[in-house]
Amino acid sequence: MLDDIALFVHVAQARSLTGAGAALSLPAATVTRRLQRLEDKLGHQLVHRSARKFGLTSEGEAYFQAFAGIVEQAEVTARNLSAEMHELSGPLVVAAPTNISVGALQPMWTAFMRRHPGIRLDLRLSNFNIDLLEDRIDLALRIGPQQDQRLYQKKMGSISTAVMAAPSYLEGGNMPEGPNDLERHAIIAVRTIPAWRLSHKLTGSTCVLHLKGDVIVDDIALVRQFAEDGFGVCLLSVTEAAEPLEQGRLKLLLPDWQGQQRDIYAVWPTGRLLSARAKCLREFMRIYLAERPVFQGQLPTVSTLI
Repeated sequence: MLDDIALFVHVAQARSLTGAGAALSLPAATVTRRLQRLEDKLGHQLVHRSARKFGLTSEGEAYFQAFAGIVEQAEVTARNLSAEMHELSGPLVVAAPTNISVGALQPMWTAFMRRHPGIRLDLRLSNFNIDLLEDRIDLALRIGPQQDQRLYQKKMGSISTAVMAAPSYLEGGNMPEGPNDLERHAIIAVRTIPAWRLSHKLTGSTCVLHLKGDVIVDDIALVRQFAEDGFGVCLLSVTEAAEPLEQGRLKLLLPDWQGQQRDIYAVWPTGRLLSARAKCLREFMRIYLAERPVFQGQLPTVSTLI
């Protein structure tokens, strides 16, 4: 009915059914049919139909005065929103995990802002999932597949996890040769990961270890720091440990084994059209991650292995 009211306003402004049809790119027959439908719903004739003269009835004049301004404002707003959806400028609200965003992905955010200075990036960082609908998030970066049916998701890459420890912890020479050897080592555990699932790179065989944590935390950055400080062995993503691995503060153990890969997803609400800005960031992330092996599931070079 609202669309038919807008059509009536255009008819009144054009003072012609044919003229309104031309302005709206509609056949005159369609304009006539929809106007008749509106009049039937309202129970009033709105337009005097005559081949020689156009005019509004008193009811038509009242409806025109009531709705002309509303229709005009709605159409202006719709045009502005449409233009904003297609422009690479304006606000973009993004949710992402804290640790990877301030660590391995920090250069990506910098590169995106430099590439698109007109986009005002509002980056909401949290290691807990933000409600994208409630917080009106345009696009989110998430680790792991999402079970929420209200969300679309597109895989962007993956991150390997590996067993590692500091050289200072390994000074005693008690090196683990296989996964089961980890049971006699000090373990730095993450509260949300009750078991370590390791897979053999060559055979594909898996080993699930339920290890008792000597230290248990719920923050990955603290796991890395405790490992660097020599408190034990940890299972950590290679992106989180990239710098200490490169600088020798951590070493990879069990070179034939690796932990579960953690897939990276771009996520957005199903009921919301992606703006040009959100699409731009999604494509930027896809290319950025695809060009870097560490975000495609590859482990660091052999120089970081023991």
